[in-house]
Amino acid sequence: MQSKPTSKGLLRRFSALMQGSRSKYLGSMFAVLVAVLVSFVTPLLFAGTVDAVSNVLSGTPSVSVNLPQPFRAFYDARGGEAYLAAHIVSVAGILILINLIGGLFQYLRGKWSAEASEMIAERMRNRLYAHLLSMDFAYHAKAETGDLIQRCTLDVETVRRFLASQVSEVFRTVVMIVMALTLMSRIHVGLTLISLILIPPLFGLALWFFHWVQKLFAEADEADGKLSAMLQESLTGVRVVRAFARQQYESERFGQRIDDVHDKSVRVSKVMAVYWSCSDMLSMLQTGLTLIFGIRFALRGEISTGDVLVFVSYISMLIWPIRQLGRILSDFGKCKVSLGRIYDILDAPSETDTHGASPADLYQDIEFRNVSFGYDAEKPVLKNVSFRVKAGQTVAILGATGSGKSSMMHLLQRLFEPTDGEIRIGDRPLYTIDKKYLRTRVGYVMQEPFLYSRSIRDNIAITQPNALMADVERIADVTASSEFIGEFEKGYDTMVGERGVTLSGGQKQRVAIARTLLRQNDILILDDSLSAVDTETDRAIRMALVKEREHGGRTPTTFIISHRITTLADADLILVLEDGGIRQMGTHSQLIHTPGLYSRVYRIQTALEDELQRETA
Repeated sequence: MQSKPTSKGLLRRFSALMQGSRSKYLGSMFAVLVAVLVSFVTPLLFAGTVDAVSNVLSGTPSVSVNLPQPFRAFYDARGGEAYLAAHIVSVAGILILINLIGGLFQYLRGKWSAEASEMIAERMRNRLYAHLLSMDFAYHAKAETGDLIQRCTLDVETVRRFLASQVSEVFRTVVMIVMALTLMSRIHVGLTLISLILIPPLFGLALWFFHWVQKLFAEADEADGKLSAMLQESLTGVRVVRAFARQQYESERFGQRIDDVHDKSVRVSKVMAVYWSCSDMLSMLQTGLTLIFGIRFALRGEISTGDVLVFVSYISMLIWPIRQLGRILSDFGKCKVSLGRIYDILDAPSETDTHGASPADLYQDIEFRNVSFGYDAEKPVLKNVSFRVKAGQTVAILGATGSGKSSMMHLLQRLFEPTDGEIRIGDRPLYTIDKKYLRTRVGYVMQEPFLYSRSIRDNIAITQPNALMADVERIADVTASSEFIGEFEKGYDTMVGERGVTLSGGQKQRVAIARTLLRQNDILILDDSLSAVDTETDRAIRMALVKEREHGGRTPTTFIISHRITTLADADLILVLEDGGIRQMGTHSQLIHTPGLYSRVYRIQTALEDELQRETA
């Protein structure tokens, strides 16, 4: 759900964003002020020169010459209008000089604004990334990766562009309006009022444009986010798409998303076209009114020809930023939407720990006491689960899909908290043990391991970046990974591709087990992580694990989730989960003679193995 901050909240957010960059923005504002002053001096100097030349040519001073005071003093000291008319080249030189000064300060304005906005964008990206890493597991389980990527990239860029250009543009518009009204009213109040008669409608049009385009931008941005999420999902699962020949179906789905984005973008473009065409018409009409009435006042001798030029120049200068107000407001609308999407992430709570939680010795007995848990309060996944395992023992868990096996292990890692009951390690309730410390001592190997697009060595050593190559090779031997690694031309330096795509499922699982074992663990969880290897390799790895534990000095408390009876049979304790509860508990020899799920699975798998052996023979 997108947040909708109040005006005060939005100002606080902008103020917070600008911390550390305010000096750059102040410098940018000063540069804007100087550039605007220069832009207003130029028409005055040009108009004064026109009036001076006109007076000299006519032989009589028909109108007073309005020059900025410093220039007036300069020319009066040298003969006044006659000197000015005789030295037009000096006027051209001064105009070039002051416009060079204006150009310099325009450059400084852009430079300082860009630097400030880049600093803000950098801090925002770092803050977003750090916050995403600190958020709890439940948030990432529900969030769409593509949408999060867009918020961290495109939405940050939208905010950066607004801060880079439009913040100083707002200040420039305000300064220009104040300065133009002041200078124009000193020349002729009546013409000033006429020159501003269409400004309120133009301003109202800009507000109307902002009101409508903000909604359209929000819809277009959300549609674009969904498109990014779908693209990321499709590319990630491209092998599944090709395996089931679903290219046409996925292309049609993507086309529907594209059409949705296109329709919403076209609606934005239509509103923008209406605004710019109407504002162009009002702007031209206002300039025409100023010119017509300016000429009438000049013919009646109330103002000079130069004054008419000043008014036309000023109204043209004034109309442009007011027209740009629509663009500023539209960019502000985009920025507001993007900022809301960014703060949807930043306002989401980070994962917190129990007050007073601290490290503890995890090589202790583990006990579940009437533990219940559910992702939805009305649909519990685990119901009154109770068991106790001694330190160093191996616990095997069997159960149908959705019976709560992985959820139970997530609770042991404190990725979620029980809704009822208690988990204890030794004499300490689990919630009193520091989460970060707990997870550094619990090795978790998932069924579908994630590998980074790096070398095999880097993927194994990710838990111990400073590990010696000898240790990496030893762990690879333990997990039977060295066999396939040696077949690659570059060996341990072989790049595995994105998400380990160049490796088979079993090879990825072995690499994942290796990186987990490289770090000493008090608790080891194998969540169906041997499912993609054959039975012989499965047994070889488990036997090597036993030897590795003996080599390490003590055996970690191990939890193995599997559907293979051969994998579960050697465990000290076997738990059978059905419908979120423990229905059977015991050793292999006990459970195969007890009616229930375990004995049924045992008979089925034994029969299949016997049949396979007969067919092979």
